Amino acid sequence: MESPSPSDSLQFNLETLKAIKFLGKGATGTVFLVHDIATDLTTRSPFALKVVQRSNNGGDRRARWEIGVLKMLHHPFLPRLLGYVETDEFFAWGVPYCPGADLNVLRNRQNDGVFSAGVIRFYLAEILCALEYLHSLGVVYRDLKPENILVQWSGHVTLTDFDLSRSLKKKPLSEILSYGEKHGRQLSPEIPVRCKCRVKIIRWIAGKNRYNKAMKKPKSARVSPVNRRKLSFSNGERSNSFVGTEEYVSPEVVSGDGHEFAVDWWALGILSYEMLYGTTPFKGKNRKETFRNDPKMRLGYHGGACEIKEHPFFEGVRWDRLTEVLRPPFIPSRDDGELTGKSTAGQIDIREYFHSLKAPSSMPPSPLRSSSSKHRRSVSFTEF
Repeated sequence: MESPSPSDSLQFNLETLKAIKFLGKGATGTVFLVHDIATDLTTRSPFALKVVQRSNNGGDRRARWEIGVLKMLHHPFLPRLLGYVETDEFFAWGVPYCPGADLNVLRNRQNDGVFSAGVIRFYLAEILCALEYLHSLGVVYRDLKPENILVQWSGHVTLTDFDLSRSLKKKPLSEILSYGEKHGRQLSPEIPVRCKCRVKIIRWIAGKNRYNKAMKKPKSARVSPVNRRKLSFSNGERSNSFVGTEEYVSPEVVSGDGHEFAVDWWALGILSYEMLYGTTPFKGKNRKETFRNDPKMRLGYHGGACEIKEHPFFEGVRWDRLTEVLRPPFIPSRDDGELTGKSTAGQIDIREYFHSLKAPSSMPPSPLRSSSSKHRRSVSFTEF
């Protein structure tokens, strides 16, 4: 994938971008809620700005990569690039602001720390569509976890942070279809998701799903790496990087034998379990059990998203109606500012903010981290 050029994307002026809030700090960048004083003096249209300080440890290349991925995206459950800027000190790019925090925060706000079956089905369906779209572009996400799934103003979800993603050779559609025919199943290609919001949540699924009774909490569907070898960004069939979040990393990533799109389906399974039970399935002493799981037996390995959509858990889901849902399980309030951090003492200059940091310890903690996420280790890397 080529790096973006100044002529084909909106250019920001870092001097006119002022921070309203500090939103969080990740492995590679710092995120602020900002507005452009040149076009939005009254802060009516704030957006999220990710800022990465330039360095020689691979961060520059990953920043360019993430900007390049965002430029390709045009999907209701994925962010769109609002603009970017590159200076001698920083890379920065803007995406729409999501005020509903992340699924980890939202899950922990529930009385018993888990979601109902209906809520899980709704969120998983949207995440599945987002991953399906990424895979159709030849991009494997590799960092699916609750903290990277944000809730938009509309209540629909969006994935974030694409610095661990990479480009892989897409599996031919003929291979997917032939696998379905061989096993007596009709696996259809991706169904376009329409961008409308005119129906209530109960109409996006037809009939009753048998899994509602089998799963606990039959209640309302509402809610109160270290790199192993140096790799380039050229297309390849498999990646050997050790990336992701420890409890979500697939066995083939741990073993270093090479991995492909199936790592996202592994992570989707871990996410499903955590949403239902409040913990991940292979935590602590059970981690070694992951080494013995064959990725070729994994749901979605052969047929991708089409195969997962055929699972009985999604029985009756009308995939083309997801974006038409008017009332998702949770819609952020305009007053939900406590979910995204405290306002800064007046608007601050982003460049001055970084210059004022004398040491990493002076960085305020991310307000998006909940008590349950402090034990979750992110596996980072220095090179792809």
